[in-house]
Amino acid sequence: MPETIDTAGETDTHSSIDRRLAVEMVGLVLTGAVTAVMLTFIALNWLQAYPVVGEWYDQFMIAGQWMDYYLGTNVFQWSFMWQQMATGVLIGTVAPLIGTFLVHREMALIGETLAHTAFAGVAIGFAAGSLVGGIGTPLYAALIVSIFGAIGVQWLAERTNTYGDVPIAIMLTGSFAVGTLIISWGRGQRGISIEEYLFGDLSIVGAESARMMAVLSIVVVAIVLYTYKQLLFITFDEQAARVARLNVNAYNTLLIVMTAVVVVGSMQVLGVILVAGMLVIPVAAASQISRGFRETIYLSIIFGQLSIAGGLALAISQSLPSGGSIIVVAIAIYLLTIAASSRQVMAISTH
Repeated sequence: MPETIDTAGETDTHSSIDRRLAVEMVGLVLTGAVTAVMLTFIALNWLQAYPVVGEWYDQFMIAGQWMDYYLGTNVFQWSFMWQQMATGVLIGTVAPLIGTFLVHREMALIGETLAHTAFAGVAIGFAAGSLVGGIGTPLYAALIVSIFGAIGVQWLAERTNTYGDVPIAIMLTGSFAVGTLIISWGRGQRGISIEEYLFGDLSIVGAESARMMAVLSIVVVAIVLYTYKQLLFITFDEQAARVARLNVNAYNTLLIVMTAVVVVGSMQVLGVILVAGMLVIPVAAASQISRGFRETIYLSIIFGQLSIAGGLALAISQSLPSGGSIIVVAIAIYLLTIAASSRQVMAISTH
């Protein structure tokens, strides 16, 4: 008898894949739209002194009042709340984007290291501000210190004969030690306090830091888009990339510097202690159900945005720390993806 072909099963499989892709595309479009709105707000808020832009900004805030009216909230009519939400949305995009490359290269610990380096930078920024009679935003000092720290980690990794994670451990503990010494000294001088940057606090997100996060996010996304093929090459086959005469050391340094930039922009919302979670957890969740690297990037960004939205809603409504709220929601999403996955949990670096 002739063999029968189960076309019904194949049709169901294709339909399931089509539905999955449709859901992912809807999620990406919504993520892009929300990000565009937040960037628009930051730009309008930045340039509102100009007459025409000022009118658009006023209309934006009026729209926020209508949103509060229909939703029964008290969030969207306030400029400072938009600054906090905009910063969170940008973090939810760029942190998982960079984290995808880090996780697949088994470099998840580098985020924690650079967060501690940024902590030393914040301490230096506060100390410098106190010495000159005023304390401004310490994020610029943290950015500079973190970039130099990232370059230092890469330099140590290339020029020492120790195991790969030893330079990372040295930089992690050393930078945190420097930060604690500076903070201890500063408290005896002018009462420097850094607790908000340790655990994350929405109240420290101002217009200047939101603008900084917007600029950094645009730069990071642009660089990733421009160097995507090279970063993908060194992620999955660094030796072949060297044989192909690709400047692997330069791209490694670029990736670590971008990580430092993302960490500095994120720590005001997530805190030094928890900022690495946003680099790793959405990627881990995406890796449970994705079927390829590009899809992992898409899903990790979507899960990152869901974590930010749920975490900020929890933090604002219950007056809780933003960092802990966001990470708890991210972990909940991760557990849901494990439950939804049809395969066993395995090392995400092998996907």
